[in-house]
Amino acid sequence: MRLSPDTFELAATEVLRLLPAELTAPLQNVIIVIEDRYIPEPDEPADTMLYGYYSGVALTERGEDEFGHLPDRIVLFRETFEQECDSWAQVVAELRTTLVHEIAHHVGLSEERVHELGWG
Repeated sequence: MRLSPDTFELAATEVLRLLPAELTAPLQNVIIVIEDRYIPEPDEPADTMLYGYYSGVALTERGEDEFGHLPDRIVLFRETFEQECDSWAQVVAELRTTLVHEIAHHVGLSEERVHELGWG
């Protein structure tokens, strides 16, 4: 499935807008970035694919000296959605799952807890 960058951005924006307010309220200093593809780190298998990731300091780990730092980021990888999704409905569903998963990391939930809750 092919997704133009503009179409994918609009879909991500709409999915984020439709998430419950209690989930998105903590996103005060978080930007969402869309990149074309994930490039694995040197110690990862070359075929590693990610829908997205969270980069920053979880709210539960912040101290008083966090003022003045660059915003945290949630990064989405458009080409992974293209490669892994067979329909528009699947793209939208996976965007929702990915955004919820990464927001959960922002608020301090571990990978294990995210999966226990069925969010990833």
